[in-house]
Amino acid sequence: MNMTLLEELYEAIVDGDDDLAVELTRKGLDDGIQPITLIDDAMIPAMTEAGRRFETEEYFVPELLVAGRAIKAGLEILRPLLSAGDLHHAGRVVIGTVQGDLHDIGKNLVAVMFEGAGFDVIDMGTDVSPAEVVAAIEEHNPDLVALSALLTTTMLSMQAIIEAIDTAGLRDDVRVLVGGAPMNEERAKEFGADAYADNANAAVRTALELVAAA
Repeated sequence: MNMTLLEELYEAIVDGDDDLAVELTRKGLDDGIQPITLIDDAMIPAMTEAGRRFETEEYFVPELLVAGRAIKAGLEILRPLLSAGDLHHAGRVVIGTVQGDLHDIGKNLVAVMFEGAGFDVIDMGTDVSPAEVVAAIEEHNPDLVALSALLTTTMLSMQAIIEAIDTAGLRDDVRVLVGGAPMNEERAKEFGADAYADNANAAVRTALELVAAA
C-alpha cells in the first residue's frame, strides 16, 4: 500500500529519521501542502505516538530524543513560513520546561505554534528554575507564561514556579498556562495556574483566550 506524504512524514518522525523528515517536509511544501497541515496531520500525531510508546516502555529516552530531533528538524523549515507575513501581534509569552525536566518536544511544538499565531516568544529552554522564570517576567514583561512537564516527578516544579511568581508580586501581571503528560485540569487549578492545555493546538487557542480576557 502506498503511503501519503503525511503518513511518510509521520513514520519518519516516529522512527527518528531527521534527514527524511526534512526531505519530506520540503517535498510537502513543494507539493502545496500548508505548513499547518504538516504540523497538525503528521508532526503532532507523531509526537503523540512517540510519547505513547515512551509511556508504555516501547520507547526509552534515546528513541524519544531522536524522534524529538526529527520533529525539530522539520519545524525549523516551517518556522519562518509560520512566522512570515503580516501576522497580528497576539502578545508576548515566556515558555519553558520546568526544573528537573529536560524534555522539549512538546514545548518546542507549542513555541512554534505560538509564533505562527502571532506571539512574540521567549523560549527559556528546559530545566527552568522558579528564579529564572521570575527574572524573565521582570525582563520581558510577558502577557503569558507557558510551562511544560513530561514527567510526574517534575510537575511539582510548576507549583513552585507559580508560587515564586506570586511571592515576587508579579502574579497579577501574567497569565499562567500549563501542559504536559502528567497534567490535567484539576492539577492545574491546584497548582494555581490560569489554564491547562493538552496539546499544541489547544495551547494556542487557550493562550489567545487568556490574553484577550486580560
